[in-house]
Amino acid sequence: MGYRILHTIRSVNPASGGTIETVKQLTVVNERQGHRVELVTLDAPDNPWVKDCPIQCHAMGPSLLDYGYSPRYVPWLRANRRRFDVVIINGLWQYSSFGAWRALAGTPTPYFVFPHGMLDPWFKRTYPLKHIKKWLYWPWADHRVLRDACAVLFTCEEERRLARQSFWLYHCNEFVISLGTAGPTGDAALQRQEFLDRFAQLADKRCLLFLGRVHVKKGADLLFRAFAKVLARLPAQSTQEVQLVMAGPHDHAYGREMVRLVQKLGLTDRVTWTGMLTGGQKWGAFRSADAFILPSHQENFGIAVAEALACGVPVLISNQVNIWRAIQQDGAGFVETDDLPGTTQLLERWLAADRDAWNVMKPRAQTCFQDRFDIERTAESLVRAFEIHRLEPAPTTELD
Repeated sequence: MGYRILHTIRSVNPASGGTIETVKQLTVVNERQGHRVELVTLDAPDNPWVKDCPIQCHAMGPSLLDYGYSPRYVPWLRANRRRFDVVIINGLWQYSSFGAWRALAGTPTPYFVFPHGMLDPWFKRTYPLKHIKKWLYWPWADHRVLRDACAVLFTCEEERRLARQSFWLYHCNEFVISLGTAGPTGDAALQRQEFLDRFAQLADKRCLLFLGRVHVKKGADLLFRAFAKVLARLPAQSTQEVQLVMAGPHDHAYGREMVRLVQKLGLTDRVTWTGMLTGGQKWGAFRSADAFILPSHQENFGIAVAEALACGVPVLISNQVNIWRAIQQDGAGFVETDDLPGTTQLLERWLAADRDAWNVMKPRAQTCFQDRFDIERTAESLVRAFEIHRLEPAPTTELD
């Protein structure tokens, strides 16, 4: 027997972040286990990413405003909910979550919520005006979404602990599952060559890789300022081969601001902007990296962190990446604070590390991934959450 699972999500656009990538990878494993998975989204049906989505996708857009309101969404859920054993709401603060509550509350169809870090108090501290706006509809909207869920699924204890600090009236059934991602497939040497064919100037460099959205929360400004300090402070012979590789979308206001910062700091020749990488080129970037860095101010999980570990690349992260304790415990990288001194310390520790010691960290990184962050473990945890909450899967004949 297998479960009939419906995921709700704001968008399946891969540029929107790691949530849709997690859903896609989780679906691959769930379907291999005999479950059936579908998606409902607020995208417009003619969006190219809807057509390219490998999961059966019901697009209820076009939606209105940043909130994503669509008049088709709730009626579709009410008409189709009986086809599913369970609904998983991905994310908060969008109509994809509140609309799902409107459609499912008080019905026999159970639902779970994946906040994906959206209850982290960092957002409250950093965007106080947005937090006030959220407060206006928290009591009658997202508070109810969480309150009436079978469980709210947190990816680690750190996320669960932090979520309690964001809003008064917080009440839900908390459940911690392991979150993971898929490791690389394909020929490592060919992937590395594919990346270096495009960025030949990196072939003889000691690459420090940042891969992800160039977003204010990820600390790109800290990284550039710390890099400039280290280059000025250390002997040129110890840093001359180091190249910072920025892999991710940066054609937006903050990204352009960061490009200007790089120019202002005199780092233009020491930073390579690749844009968004996918497929073999993405894995080739990991294969070519000496280390991965993410000095983030807030990171629920960090798919790219886990992908680096899967490739045997040690990671340099802040203690605001919620899986930092696992990295530290497994000796899979270095952890410091999410400020300029901390980021500078990350770079200096990496550059000062004995090469033999650094090479020992590489297999530790892979072991950390295999033991903690493989997507297979996530799929097992999710099904266990269903079973603990006494959900009954559909008979096999109903899935055929």
